[in-house]
Amino acid sequence: MAKRTLDKETRKALTEARELIQSIIKTGANEAETRWRIEPIFSTLMGYDAFKHITREYSVENPGDTDYCDFAIVIDETAVKPAKPCVLVEIKRVSTDLSPKHLKQAVSYAVNAGCEWVILTNGQEWSLYHITFGQPPETTLIEHWNLITDEYPVLADKFGIVGYKNVKKGGLAQLWSKFSVLIPHNVLKIILSESSIASIRRELKRTTNVPVSQEEVVGAVRRLLNESAVAELKNLKIVLPDRRIKKSVPPVEVAAKTECVSTPPQV
Repeated sequence: MAKRTLDKETRKALTEARELIQSIIKTGANEAETRWRIEPIFSTLMGYDAFKHITREYSVENPGDTDYCDFAIVIDETAVKPAKPCVLVEIKRVSTDLSPKHLKQAVSYAVNAGCEWVILTNGQEWSLYHITFGQPPETTLIEHWNLITDEYPVLADKFGIVGYKNVKKGGLAQLWSKFSVLIPHNVLKIILSESSIASIRRELKRTTNVPVSQEEVVGAVRRLLNESAVAELKNLKIVLPDRRIKKSVPPVEVAAKTECVSTPPQV
């Protein structure tokens, strides 16, 4: 795949953002300093207006208390009442390794605020999560990127996903729809369907001139899978078509019935 060509403005913004994070790593910035130092990234790389779209210390009501999320991204500028945030952003100290504890905190904010999307970051590592509301809520990692180590085209794409233009046009909802469709269960179900297996057998026979059975194709696919996909495979019911058995017919009967009986196709 050809690498994406970046314009000078985007490349400059990425360079400045990377240098900014490298500088606060060296100084050992605390959480508050990390937060205000990386705020410009939301404008330069994501295209948000810091005054219109970013709410700092966003209050989140929970039973018996009020919490405060670092940033809330709000797009609906015409709402009469305070609009619900599109994305909540929880920021940790630049030298802090992000952990499940931090994710749990961010997710609790999102659930109480009724927000489906969360960004968890320490300035270096950035993770985008989707929250599916239920009992209990389900949290899914959608994207992850590293501002220090990832290549610029990758970073441009990742920041673009959570950028103003994409969020405003409903890009996150489209992203979740595609992600939901492409879960391992759905993909495996298609790969191991009767028609797909038949197609694989035909193509293998055409390219190698070696016939293989349905069961052998399933076994080969199983060997290609990683542990998580193998685990998902246990939840999938694989239905293989029954093999047709060619019955032997006495020569006399064949001759007598050639005009009205056709030979079934071979598998």
